[in-house]
Amino acid sequence: MKNYIITVNGTAYQVTVEENTGSSFQAAAPVVKAPAAAPVSAPKAEAPKAETPKASGGTAGSIKVNSPMPGKILSIKASIGQTVKRGEVILILEAMKMENEIVAPEDGTVASINVSAGDMVEASTLLATLS
Repeated sequence: MKNYIITVNGTAYQVTVEENTGSSFQAAAPVVKAPAAAPVSAPKAEAPKAETPKASGGTAGSIKVNSPMPGKILSIKASIGQTVKRGEVILILEAMKMENEIVAPEDGTVASINVSAGDMVEASTLLATLS
C-alpha cells in the first residue's frame, strides 16, 4: 500500500492506494443504464421579457463597443440618442459572478444598443455603437 496526500480546492486529503500486483484481478461486470423515461408534463412556456428592446434596424454608429468576455447582460444603463462621455457606463455585464461595467470608449452619442437585459453574449459580441 502507498499513502498519498492529495490537495483538492485547497483541502488536503490523505489517501491510501493498494497496488494490484497479483494476477488474480477480476474485471467488474459492466454497468448497464436503463433508458430514461420521457417527461410526463408538458414544457412550461417561458415568460416574455419586459426589458429594454434591441435597436431595430436604425443607423449604427462608427464607434463599436464589443463584449470583452462571455457573460450575461444584467442591465442597460444608456438609451439610444443619449450623449455619453468617455468612461460613462453603457451597460452591466455579469461574468464569472462579477458585475462588469461596460463603458463608452470615447465621447459620443449612443447610436444603437444591440443587446437586451438577460441576453447571453460571447467575447467580441457587438453590444452597442456610438456616433
